[in-house]
Amino acid sequence: MRNRQELLKSVEQSSLRETPLKFEVGDTVDVHTRILEGDKERIQVFNGVIIGTCGGGTRESFTVRRIVAGQGVERSFPVHSPKVAEVVVLRHARVRRAKLFYLRDRVGKATRLRERRAKVGEVEAAVKK
Repeated sequence: MRNRQELLKSVEQSSLRETPLKFEVGDTVDVHTRILEGDKERIQVFNGVIIGTCGGGTRESFTVRRIVAGQGVERSFPVHSPKVAEVVVLRHARVRRAKLFYLRDRVGKATRLRERRAKVGEVEAAVKK
């Protein structure tokens, strides 16, 4: 049994993303996805709030929610998919839950989340890069 788990782990390692995506639940992000149309490839941006993550390893995914024309739209993205070009964090929010499904019931200004300020150490590390 243990041998099988080690074998699966070694097979999954080749499919994992080399540079991990850095985001947390509650962050407002731009998800850049690669779209193939015939022989052309373009990047499409999906903007929204991360309301949850699930899974682990190659099956790990995250769900992004946004409001379009008054309707809530949610989309799940696999973390390790080559279709996801990059995830740009626009804003960090201070949340106390792992899943933000309560945002589904809220409308308008009630969907706002408190902004999380960067700590002194985080700001200095970002400046050094």
